[in-house]
Amino acid sequence: MRIIAGTSKGKKILQPKDQLTRPLKDLTKESIFNIIMHSNKFDTKIENSNILDLFSGVGSFGLECLSRGASNAIFVENYKEVLDILKKNIKNLNYVNSSSIIEKDIFDKLDFKTLNKFDIIFIDAPYKEKRVGILLQKIFDAKILNNKAIIIIHRHKKENENFIDNFNIIEEKVYGISKVIFGNFF
Repeated sequence: MRIIAGTSKGKKILQPKDQLTRPLKDLTKESIFNIIMHSNKFDTKIENSNILDLFSGVGSFGLECLSRGASNAIFVENYKEVLDILKKNIKNLNYVNSSSIIEKDIFDKLDFKTLNKFDIIFIDAPYKEKRVGILLQKIFDAKILNNKAIIIIHRHKKENENFIDNFNIIEEKVYGISKVIFGNFF
């Protein structure tokens, strides 16, 4: 897996050796960024944006954003098997000054109200995780989205989500066994 575009284009992203981590595939990642850059359904830009990468794993999404000109990225991950790899990826790509890692359980230990505002929130929860709707409610209640911000959710294509009523799905795309949902709050 590599960075697709920007200042770190072509540089390698280290991957875990365990079978529990599901890295974001390059094709899916490239499609997500093409939609962000070219969609006329929303007006969010990567350049100078603040990124929140939830269930970040090795950091593929947030690192790609930084390579493409995002101001900063906050990675939230608590799975010990990938934290060291995430830290190495940030260091190897020279994004130590523009990123930070929150090593907390997203549902039980993270107080979203203590976070700054974001332009893009990426949620890449494990496919078996059924509480994405609860997570959206926490994000909505904390009011951590800037104007024109988007939330991108990566899920299994067969998963039927229970999103909160005020979550607006802007676009949904299927890639292999996964689907990517672009949305915001109204």
